Amino acid sequence: MDRSVDLLAFGPHPDDIEIGIGGVVAKAARSGRRVGLCDLTRGELGSNGTVAERLAEAAAAADLLGAAWRQNLEWPDGEIGGPDQIRSAVECLRRCRPATVLIPHWEDRHPDHVAASHLLTQAVFKSGLRRFAAAGEPWRPAWVCYYFINEVSAPSFVVDVSDDYEVKRQALDCHRSQFSPDGAEAVSTRLTTSRFRQLIETRDAGFGVSVGVAFAEGFVVKEPILRSDVMK
Repeated sequence: MDRSVDLLAFGPHPDDIEIGIGGVVAKAARSGRRVGLCDLTRGELGSNGTVAERLAEAAAAADLLGAAWRQNLEWPDGEIGGPDQIRSAVECLRRCRPATVLIPHWEDRHPDHVAASHLLTQAVFKSGLRRFAAAGEPWRPAWVCYYFINEVSAPSFVVDVSDDYEVKRQALDCHRSQFSPDGAEAVSTRLTTSRFRQLIETRDAGFGVSVGVAFAEGFVVKEPILRSDVMK
């Protein structure tokens, strides 16, 4: 299977990509770009949902978003870190050879999100080193953008996702085990309250208001953004 993509998005858990950048993924795919999604863990420490349920939900969401493929690296949930995982991420990058990589922002309430941000930043750098011992030819993406999952800070730029926001909502709905679990073993969590979905939409609407559109998703980049002049 051809794994090459224009855009590669990493998520620590099977629903994080949808929470943070579901609109951008859907927009990129609709625009004809080839998009790959890579979940780092299977989310086995989550209070609701089995591994099998979460993987099935992630696959259904990927289909809705229009992703070319979705894979799970099966790192242990709650234990992100270490040289073996860096190598695993490097090999993924070298297989996919994306122009742009999207990874979680380094400030977040969830330790896995923070750990993933730091590890993936290292992996992107090491992927371009010809002497770094990992399978595949060296590859360095043109751009790395950091997206928000829980916390929000000032973005470097935002992307209008108004036309694709309903698809983002539908992709989030796929993760029923996390947002609307049922059954005798279901428990209440931060994600199961309506306020969590409200939090996502309020954030995206806030980014949208800042640029005069209905919904937008924000990103942070670490390097200056080059423009031809200062005219808007």
